[in-house]
Amino acid sequence: MATDYYKVLGVPRDASPEQIKKAYRKLAMQYHPDVADEADSADKFKQIGEAYEVLQDPNKRDIYDRGGDPLGGGFSGMGGFGGFGGFDFSNLVDAMFGGQSSHGPRSRVQRGQDALIRTRLTLAEAAFGITKALKVDTAVLCPRCSGGGGENGSEPTSCTSCQGRGEMTQIQRSFLGDIRTSSPCPACRGYGSVIVDTCHECGGDGRVRSTRSVSVKIPPGVSTGNRIHLDSQGEIGLGGGPAGDLYVEIGVLNHDVFTRNKDNLEMVVTVPMTAAALGTEVTLQTLEAERDDLDPAEGEITLTIPTGTQSGTRIAVLGKGIPKLRGRGRGELGVTLIVETPEYLDEEQRELLRQLAALRQESRPEVQVAKQGKGVFGWLRDTFG
Repeated sequence: MATDYYKVLGVPRDASPEQIKKAYRKLAMQYHPDVADEADSADKFKQIGEAYEVLQDPNKRDIYDRGGDPLGGGFSGMGGFGGFGGFDFSNLVDAMFGGQSSHGPRSRVQRGQDALIRTRLTLAEAAFGITKALKVDTAVLCPRCSGGGGENGSEPTSCTSCQGRGEMTQIQRSFLGDIRTSSPCPACRGYGSVIVDTCHECGGDGRVRSTRSVSVKIPPGVSTGNRIHLDSQGEIGLGGGPAGDLYVEIGVLNHDVFTRNKDNLEMVVTVPMTAAALGTEVTLQTLEAERDDLDPAEGEITLTIPTGTQSGTRIAVLGKGIPKLRGRGRGELGVTLIVETPEYLDEEQRELLRQLAALRQESRPEVQVAKQGKGVFGWLRDTFG
């Protein structure tokens, strides 16, 4: 009596290929001898595999539906997998895990890998942008064969080991029957063809290592860790395939004067005690002073120090910080003032300070003691904030 394959898989006669595959995957995992406890699990597993072998193939399914023998009489009763011509193990993997086996030769032309290089910038270069020529050590198109891989225009010929299929099939016998597995052909490495006379420069790869120069435009406002993406400037692929992308990672050097805090710049300026007390104006150089494309006067600002400025006072100069990388405008330049107390005084200077102290009734000044827990900086913030 003929086996009802639809009943074995539990699907209707008009089931779609996806329904058949889903049903088989579920039953195959349920009755696989390695996981099932039933005594007849091996027989059921064979029967399920036989049903899937027929119904997943449109030609075999058509023959079966018309009452014919889809397996050509090649099996008897419940026979093993090998009894009906051998079961391709890749079909089992595809059905059970949803994968797709790679049949046929693979292309000799492949996309190249992405490349990464690093460059270090000064603070001014990072702030205002720059175009730099960088050296890149990557795979480039072979100049001798132009990517073809053959010497003197030699073309690939079909591999005699795999007859151009790019893979070799092995049959292993087990208690389940014959199981076929496929692997890339070792003679042609899965390409399905071989180059008999390979290029003397690249050995058939179609590419060689070389150092080339790349022009990189770095936008204003970059910081350490930012990456610049250059499309198709990476490694040339095998067989002269399209190049991957190039990424340039930025590192910014420390500056002697300025410290960067996101889009702001910070600097510390020391002023004499008398200047802080009386107030004054000072000329400071900004980061623009390091630009060669600007007039030197554009790199200077005049900073007004108010009368009675205390040590630790920060004055913000708007628009003199770092240009915003993603947006408009610039951060600010923060100038922190440190009041310098003279260490050495001559007798005349001492006498003048004594007179000033007497006038201000500070000969025996009262002092303020910082409260516990606030710390020096907390006290300074409360006092001078």
